[in-house]
This record gives sequence, structure tokens and C-alpha cells, in this order.
Amino acid sequence: MIELYTWPTPNGRKVSIALEEFELPYEVHAVNIGEGDQDKPEFRAISPNGKIPAIVDRENGMSLMESGAILLYLAEKENRFLGNDRWQTIEWLMLQMGGVGPMLGQAHHFLKFNAGKAPYAEARYKAEAERLYGVLDTRLDGRDYLSGSYSIADMATWPWISRYEWQQMDLGAYPNLLRWYLAIAD
Repeated sequence: MIELYTWPTPNGRKVSIALEEFELPYEVHAVNIGEGDQDKPEFRAISPNGKIPAIVDRENGMSLMESGAILLYLAEKENRFLGNDRWQTIEWLMLQMGGVGPMLGQAHHFLKFNAGKAPYAEARYKAEAERLYGVLDTRLDGRDYLSGSYSIADMATWPWISRYEWQQMDLGAYPNLLRWYLAIAD
């Protein structure tokens, strides 16, 4: 049994999706980041960085923070969803971790939750969202998944693209990404 400590954000959804795809039994513990649950000592004992998601694997007592590490752990533990080419999967997972997640998260902050307060930041993160959507759209030209077969890279990226409206993005302008988005949603 996996204990999942999470909240319904794109980062939190990555591991929820993976646990469902791996068909692993898990128990959810809500960490209400709006009320400061992430700063409680009992959560910090599992996630020293104070960020969701985090897991505890009851089978071996392993606790992990950081969604990319959790996804790699689950993929290796179950020997599934590492894609046709493991390094390609890791490459696209790292793009999500270092680019898609942080930059689209900033787009959410400035374009949805802080609109009109920081024009420079709004323009910067809108442009970066457009650039990243273009990178993903190009990657998906002629292929179904980011790494050749459905993998943890897709599981990690999809929740961020599912918030395209928060990023003020027209998903229709990226036909390969739209096709991928709909296929993953199914």
C-alpha cells in the first residue's frame, strides 16, 4: 500500500494518475496547501521541502518527495511505463520537471490568479507557455507519446496541459499536442 500525500494541483495529480495507471493500492492524505498543512512537522518529516506530492511505501517504509522522483521510483518498482527508450522518457520527464511545470505554474499565477498586476510577468510567462507548447507540439508530430510509448513523461506533463485555459492557451493552435491531450484524457 502506498500512502499519497497530495492536493489537487497539477503536481499532485501526476502521482495520482500514475498510481491509477500502475493499478497500485493507495490511500490519499489531503495536504491542504491553502491552510498551511505543508508546514506541519508530520508532513515535513515525509517531505522536507514542504511540497506535495509525497509518498510512503508501506511495503518497505520508503518515503519520497518530489513528483519526478516518485514517478521514477514507481516505474522502476513496477518495471512499467519507462517508455520504449528509458533515457528518452527521463529526458521528457526532466523537461516537465524543469520547464513545463515551473513555467506553466508561473503562467497560472500571473495570468489567472494575479491578472493585471504584473504586465511584464504576464507577457513573459505567456510567451514561455507558447514556446513550451510549441516544443511539445513539435515532439508529438508523427508520434503518439513523448517517449515513443505511454510513459511517466506523459503522466507528468498531461496535468499541466489540462490547465491550458489558466495559461490562456488555445490548444487548437497545437494540433499534435491537442491530439495527445485528448488521447491521454481518454
